[in-house]
Amino acid sequence: MAHYKGAASEAGRAMQLIKKRELAQMEIEFRKKKIEEDLKLSNIENKFAAHYDAVEQQLKTSTIGLVTLDEMKAKQENIVKERERKLAQKQAEKEREQQRQLEAKQAEKNRQKKQIQALSFAFEEDGEEQEEEEEEEIVPVKKIRKNPEVDTSFLPDREREEQETRLREELRQEWAAKQSSLKEEDIDITFSYWDGSGHRRTVRMKKGNSIYQFLQRCLETLRKEFSELKTVTADQLMYVKEDLILPQHYTFYDFIVTKARGKSGPLFMFDAHDDIRLIGDASVEKEDSHAGKVLLRSWYERNKHIFPASRWEPFDPTKSYDKYTVKDKKK
Repeated sequence: MAHYKGAASEAGRAMQLIKKRELAQMEIEFRKKKIEEDLKLSNIENKFAAHYDAVEQQLKTSTIGLVTLDEMKAKQENIVKERERKLAQKQAEKEREQQRQLEAKQAEKNRQKKQIQALSFAFEEDGEEQEEEEEEEIVPVKKIRKNPEVDTSFLPDREREEQETRLREELRQEWAAKQSSLKEEDIDITFSYWDGSGHRRTVRMKKGNSIYQFLQRCLETLRKEFSELKTVTADQLMYVKEDLILPQHYTFYDFIVTKARGKSGPLFMFDAHDDIRLIGDASVEKEDSHAGKVLLRSWYERNKHIFPASRWEPFDPTKSYDKYTVKDKKK
């Protein structure tokens, strides 16, 4: 703070004026901060900051020496009003300039629109004249026709594809119906209950029946004559056909349609002939079918090392049995 050299009364008066000036300066700063807090957008803040900076600068340059608080407030109000008047005048001039530009653009658009309308009328008149000339000079155009000699079978044809799809579905249904009918056909199966010697019997089954169902039917036939079978179930039995142990989940239909073969003859024929190993030449394959053997699984476990059980093996659909030899007969 500056020190004033003079009378005590003058010094006191100077101190009061300095304090009033400081209070006025603080009030200006407070009003400036309040305006800055009220304004949110940065560009607006910058404008008002520049505005009040200009006011403060003008106030500093116009105030010389010590003045009273009322004089400073009056000067400040005059400067602010003058500044606001100039800003309002600039804004009004800017708005008038924008309005003039908009009016000029609208006038240009109207002028171009009138030119386009005038041109469109001229084009319509020319078009009408041209249409009249074309109507006078119309020449019949020949239609393009297909060449019937060209092969078009490779081209996609929806109707042909739909027809082929319907035909395939009809054939599939026809085949399925034929197979269902085939499975319902009866077949007489000759078998031999084997307990070391053969006891031949015949049962009638459907071609669609499984080996398990066949063994159940065999049990019903054999229980009356063989006491060891009274407490036995079909799971404890085996069916051996052409030296192959047939799994119980297969059906007779499976062997018939595939014409499956075993070691000593076909698996798809179920009538009986004499064993080729016992008569004639055992090395020559024949189309004769032999009676399959129905036996207890426990009997097989006890005698599987002895002929003929030693030749038996589980059926394998991927294996070929077209060629076979009878080694046990030569031993």
